[in-house]
Amino acid sequence: MTQRALDSSGGQTPGPGEQPPGNSRTSGNPRQAKIDAGAELDPVHPVDPPPPAHRPEGLTTAEVAERVARGEVNDVPVRSSRSVVEIVRANVFTRFNLIIGVLWVIMLFVAPIQDSLFGFVIVANTGIGIIQEWRAKKTLDSLAVIGEAKPTVRRDGTASEISTSEIVLGDLVELGPGDKVVVDGTVAEADSLEIDESLLTGEADPVIKRAGDQVMSGSFVVAGGGAFTATKVGREAYAAQLAEEASRFTLVHSELRSGISTILKYVTWMMVPTAIGLIISQLVVKDNNFKESVARTVGGIVPMIPEGLVLLTSVAFAIGVVRLGRKQCLVQELPAIEGLARVDVVCLDKTGTLTEGGMDVSEVRPLNGSDEAYVQRVLRAFGSSDPRPNASLQAIIDAYPADGGDGDTPGAGRTDGGDAGSWTVTDAMPFSSARKYSGAAFTEADGTASAWLLGAPDVLLSEGDPALKQIERLNEQGLRVLLLARVPGGALDAPGAAAEAVPTALVVLEQRLRPDAGDTLAYFADQNVATKVISGDNAVSVGAVAGKLGLAGAENTLDARRLPSDPDEMATAMERNAVFGRVTPQQKRDMVAALQSRGHTVAMTGDGVNDVLALKDADIGVSMGSGSEATRAVAQIVLLNNSFATLPSVVAEGRRVIGNITRVATLFLTKTVYSVLLAILVVCTQVEYPFLPRHLTLLSTLTIGVPAFFLALAPNKERAQPNFVRRVMRYAIPSGAIAAASTFVTYLLARHHYSGAGALEAETSAATLTLFLVSMYVLAIIARPYTWWRVALVAAMGLGFLIVLVVPWLQDFFALKLVGTVMPWAAVGIAAAAAVLLEFVWRWVGRRFRA
Repeated sequence: MTQRALDSSGGQTPGPGEQPPGNSRTSGNPRQAKIDAGAELDPVHPVDPPPPAHRPEGLTTAEVAERVARGEVNDVPVRSSRSVVEIVRANVFTRFNLIIGVLWVIMLFVAPIQDSLFGFVIVANTGIGIIQEWRAKKTLDSLAVIGEAKPTVRRDGTASEISTSEIVLGDLVELGPGDKVVVDGTVAEADSLEIDESLLTGEADPVIKRAGDQVMSGSFVVAGGGAFTATKVGREAYAAQLAEEASRFTLVHSELRSGISTILKYVTWMMVPTAIGLIISQLVVKDNNFKESVARTVGGIVPMIPEGLVLLTSVAFAIGVVRLGRKQCLVQELPAIEGLARVDVVCLDKTGTLTEGGMDVSEVRPLNGSDEAYVQRVLRAFGSSDPRPNASLQAIIDAYPADGGDGDTPGAGRTDGGDAGSWTVTDAMPFSSARKYSGAAFTEADGTASAWLLGAPDVLLSEGDPALKQIERLNEQGLRVLLLARVPGGALDAPGAAAEAVPTALVVLEQRLRPDAGDTLAYFADQNVATKVISGDNAVSVGAVAGKLGLAGAENTLDARRLPSDPDEMATAMERNAVFGRVTPQQKRDMVAALQSRGHTVAMTGDGVNDVLALKDADIGVSMGSGSEATRAVAQIVLLNNSFATLPSVVAEGRRVIGNITRVATLFLTKTVYSVLLAILVVCTQVEYPFLPRHLTLLSTLTIGVPAFFLALAPNKERAQPNFVRRVMRYAIPSGAIAAASTFVTYLLARHHYSGAGALEAETSAATLTLFLVSMYVLAIIARPYTWWRVALVAAMGLGFLIVLVVPWLQDFFALKLVGTVMPWAAVGIAAAAAVLLEFVWRWVGRRFRA
């Protein structure tokens, strides 16, 4: 019986007659029995003896306790959100809060309390922002715990999953396909271990690791398995910062937020000189009562600040996180909500997205006169060659279990003369998405050595092979087909082993479709989002699956091996076709880049290690919760319930946030524009500023603050559009100009109409009425299209202002009292004319300045 000589640690393999160690699927701990480099023979019917002496057992419980006491723990918290202190600091200590805070303190000393209401409003708004973001933090933290990577650590000879933060210096951490390296270390065991370090080095090709090689945190396993000893933990590990940054609650890289920041920068530039001019005008030039001059000066400065816009954006994002959290969707970066709403191409990985992870063997077709019973023995033995089987191999294991017991699947109830248990694994080649096949070598019951490959038929077969025709027919039915081929000479590492392999049998697998995938594809089609199915499987088979789910253009399939390498030609092929098969991991990355080069905003979904590079490069990466640790680490959105059907909810939430913030931003910036222009007009004409802070606090509350809150949280299915700043300012500037001009005209007319004691209060009341009516019409335009609750909202705000005008104590509180009938009706007439002009300008701007 052929055996391996020595393992990587120098241990001797068992000699003839000795019992080899247990198989990972039949032993008590499935992660414990990974085969290390040069590991012992792996029988199909193993017996579980104690681990051999040469197999590293990891740290003892006492050693772990000792290291914990010394602080040698991986104590860097992987946070999904800002701390409470950071949330409070970010919401309280803002540039505009500082300005308003100073003005508020001044007003508390020089004016009645009603002129200081704007300060209390800011305190309330800031409190709301803190509470909402704290709620979002709790949601994110609880979801992050669910989706947190759980590395397997061997201690006292037993492997168990622990939290990343519990790893200590010297721990023996096991690795398998898809596992992320969570701390730095040195390889102790390796069995065809291939590590992808592209996230650290940018090098796309996997690196083969052997005992003694270094592994860096942030890399991940693409093939094989092994274990490494932790040499750097905590803040010393290279990717301690990487892991923390990758999953941090962040508000960067958002067109919405960067657009608002740009607007605020321009607002500041306009506000400073205008405010200085207003101060000089009211305090120096006008020889009025000092306290009233200060109050009117502050009344002119405060409304220039769109303080609620930043707050409302944060609240809208935070509420979006909470809503999605209830649907088991972890948003690792807030702008991902916005980003997915802007996506116009979604690239889907078939397995785990359109289909469920599991598969079933529907039949086995021997080729070239092969004996079916012998093929079943090979498949039964093959199942024992990989301690971490993928979905395809797991289906074979389920159909042909190692014990040959009864089952419902083909071959499950058959025995093979009792000799299957005597087959032993002498070599193994883990599946690689780049190769498209795996391999195993055995010593059979009679001592014969044989080697086998299992993988993609169109990769292992020559172009003219007659078996390809029946494979094509099976693929057209949406079935997945694997080829079992024998390697001449019995050596997997023989030159040209794949090219010379002899076809032995076809293994036909039936994939389980996700019941909700069809509705999700229909949703994207309805939203004009192009869907591209990208898979490593046969293109025809993938197209048949997509066709069953109703994907438009599913018949337009392309084998990625015929995909042009030129980026522009690749982009053309991507736009023309909907289904791509036999795609390599590097090609997935190139395909995303090609689409982006044509101006597309691309989302990529996936759950396997072969998806990581594409997920990282896509505008939005979406990972399944059951996916590999590597995919979850790089994705901005993790669907913890593994349901592709959750994506429409994310898109809808993003559209709600973007569409509604664009609406309410127009309200806030209209106020800023008319406040700045009114101040400029006052300075130029050398008259008293018409408003006290209480007047503009009332107007802001009724025409902006309260309605903006409801509008920002309302349903909105409009497709997200680019050029946020342009889209907002093209309406805010003319609206603000019309509001300022009409208000100032009313004010000047009132100054000529009223005289004597109380004239200034009457002039202010008339100007306030015009400004309120014009602002209400802007609100009415923004509230379109009308629904019952939008109409009710606008009507309620108008009713609120009417109550202030008719209730005596409210008249006194807000210093609003309409005197006579001429000017009030003149104010209404001027506002009506402004409304007509607003309607014309909005329509003209919509046609002339398309964003």
